[in-house]
Amino acid sequence: MTELIVNGDAEQGLTGWLTVAGAPVALRYDTGQGYPGPGDPGPAARGAAFFGGGDAPRSTLRQSVTLPRRASQFVVSGWLGGYASQQDGAQLSVEFLDPAGTPRGLVVLGPVTAEERSGRTGLVERSARGTVPPGSSVAVVTLQLTRSGTGTSNDGYADNISFTVGSR
Repeated sequence: MTELIVNGDAEQGLTGWLTVAGAPVALRYDTGQGYPGPGDPGPAARGAAFFGGGDAPRSTLRQSVTLPRRASQFVVSGWLGGYASQQDGAQLSVEFLDPAGTPRGLVVLGPVTAEERSGRTGLVERSARGTVPPGSSVAVVTLQLTRSGTGTSNDGYADNISFTVGSR
């Protein structure tokens, strides 16, 4: 399987990602102030940074990747989460397009609810695998971080975003 995402772990800030909306940020796990920390639920191999929604109600990051000619299978995964009992969250999607830009398929992960996080600040892994839709030549990977309630901070969080493809 070949990894197609650049900087899915936020270790290089927002490098590789196009900001489509809002004010997404890369935060450090040692930031404190209620953000996910080293002891909170999340990936074991979490590195130093993760994606956050910043101060906008909705922040969106995107990468468009060219699919290898013989790609027939895919796996998409990410650690998605939020803050305490708030419903702020992260959603990861992959849209498959043909050469004319016509949608061929869509996979959506998340958001992870506060209940799924047991009311704790942290991230939970979500993944999907499947067959690359016939005729697909491009995949558009979108990470959307959403503030659900009041307040100034968008506490949708994500880390270790991955999109791999391979042939049988």
